[in-house]
Amino acid sequence: MAQIPILSGIYTDEAADFRSSYPINLMPVPMSNGISPGYLRPADGIVQSGSGPGICRGGINWNGVCYRVMGTKLVSIASDGTVTTLGDVGGAVPDQCVLDYSFDRLAIASGGNLFYWDGATLTQVTDPDLGVVLDFVWVDSYFMTTDGEFLVVTDINNPLSVSPLNYASSEIDPDPINSVMKLRNEIYAVNRYTIELFQNVGGNGFPFQRQTGAQIQKGSLGTFCSCVFMDMAIAFIGSGRNESPAIYLGANASVTKISTREIDEILAGFTETQLSVCLLESKNAKGQNHLWVHLPDRTLVYDAISSQIIGQPVWFILTSGLDGYATYRAKDLVWCYDRWLIGDISTERHGYLNDLTSEQWALPSRWEFGTTIVYGEGRGILFRELELVCLTGRVSIEDDPIITTSYSVDGEVWSQEKPVRAGRKGDRVKRIVWFFQGFMENWRIQRFRGTSDAFLTIARLEAQLEPLAV
Repeated sequence: MAQIPILSGIYTDEAADFRSSYPINLMPVPMSNGISPGYLRPADGIVQSGSGPGICRGGINWNGVCYRVMGTKLVSIASDGTVTTLGDVGGAVPDQCVLDYSFDRLAIASGGNLFYWDGATLTQVTDPDLGVVLDFVWVDSYFMTTDGEFLVVTDINNPLSVSPLNYASSEIDPDPINSVMKLRNEIYAVNRYTIELFQNVGGNGFPFQRQTGAQIQKGSLGTFCSCVFMDMAIAFIGSGRNESPAIYLGANASVTKISTREIDEILAGFTETQLSVCLLESKNAKGQNHLWVHLPDRTLVYDAISSQIIGQPVWFILTSGLDGYATYRAKDLVWCYDRWLIGDISTERHGYLNDLTSEQWALPSRWEFGTTIVYGEGRGILFRELELVCLTGRVSIEDDPIITTSYSVDGEVWSQEKPVRAGRKGDRVKRIVWFFQGFMENWRIQRFRGTSDAFLTIARLEAQLEPLAV
């Protein structure tokens, strides 16, 4: 028996190029278990816990309570899913909002305006010196905002007031400021082609000073195309001047490219305008640090810890629906009430992630993974048997669900899918085996598909191969 790698696969395209195929709705976990050095487990399911007054536009945990902007309303969500409307912050739906907090108030940027919630009253900052608020962050008792051209801080003793002297700009390059971020209590002005670092030095006027030697010569595509990742770097979709977009981690005056050639190819399928409204989020749970990159038709996920273990970038894909790619229907991650709360990207629903199912909003989702090339070095090989070594018996339905496999000898055209049963609920010793799976003349790629009805963790693919007589 031969073991065939499954954590990522290969396919080809019309440009006569080899491409990487990443698991879809399956998470690679590089952990030695006695069967294999790593396995694929189902991506977390999405369970609805309630509905709000509109589409979710952002969320945060403040003082142990989940707050969200849903539609144009600021709401709080209780642990049982109950939604309480607190006030109206306006803005265009579904444009993303920014939320951050100080010691005594929650701040919300929506529709270019800044609002404060103190636990009882929603107040808008109306000082004309504030200007338009594209993004903001709380740092050292100031709320720092940007309108795309300037950095502005509120008065330290009155966050409703802005002095016309409390302005600065990011001047290393004449590119617009897309966002401001706080990392290790330092401010990063994330511009289109550069990122500049500012530190609080006090004094009159604008209290932050640019650190010239800490600048980064790449920037992000849009306001929500960056986030703090692992408390050590700024993750962003962007580029330097005269470069195509990629995904980077930036810190300490340097960047590390984490997008692979395949990820770059996926990004190249979208215009810069489409990518500029993408959302990046960070999720740290169960020993895995995930970076979610929400694209229009799927969400790309980078696993930092697995990448460190394996020694190369580990990616997988989240998508909704049963056919092809569709926008992943979860966003705005908030860790609250001991679970990951989320909103729906296009309806008023809100819910949470659940690792006991892989259904999404009570509907089945698909999963898929492929293998690397099985190469026969020019000799024909007969595939007598294929076996997926899995954790079975955890299916979510009483029926015996079907999963399928198909193969390709050119990486582009696939054979007819061959089905097998995945086992009923409680059948935890079920072996998933395909017999007499044809032959290859030179090389071959295998692909496996199923739905969330077949709730499987895949540890290993074994193939019984027999050389053909020469």
